[in-house]
Amino acid sequence: MGVMSVQPKSRMSVEEFLAWAEHRPERFELFDGEVFAMAPQRVRHAETKFAVQFALRAGLRDAGLPCHMLPDGVTVRVDDATSFEPDALVYCGPRLDADATVAPTPVIVVEVLSSSTGRIDTGQKLAGYFRIPSVMHYLIIDPVKRMVIHHKRGAETLIETRITAAGPIDLTPPGFRLDVAACFAES
Repeated sequence: MGVMSVQPKSRMSVEEFLAWAEHRPERFELFDGEVFAMAPQRVRHAETKFAVQFALRAGLRDAGLPCHMLPDGVTVRVDDATSFEPDALVYCGPRLDADATVAPTPVIVVEVLSSSTGRIDTGQKLAGYFRIPSVMHYLIIDPVKRMVIHHKRGAETLIETRITAAGPIDLTPPGFRLDVAACFAES
């Protein structure tokens, strides 16, 4: 989510927002009914995002799971007035309609930290993503420190957090392991 709010100034529902944003070349997110422009990406961010997407897709394929990775560009609806566009997500079950713009039941959501979004990714998005019952894992990737902050849904309302710079991350459900080193672009 960018650092500045953009037009329109009136509050929107997710449905209104998706209709408004559909044919715009810029990328936006909606938080509490307010539209925010997403900042341009640095090369480090783009390369890390691609590495994570590739690693997730490979992990799903290798585990033979009936799940799918989607790169950024698909919306995750938090509630009637909030939707985010994660850098990657995983959902399970049949493939979504090719014209869908919303992933209704993500199991894993991923955000790559940047200087403009760090506070939002670790605050508003952390709370928002775990309001979605299907979300089991929220991975925050720090491309500068080359570490992963793994938030996992635990028993009842508990969210377990693990910070790691090496080794595998257990993503159960859906049931595969993600190697931390694979989440970063080769230097």
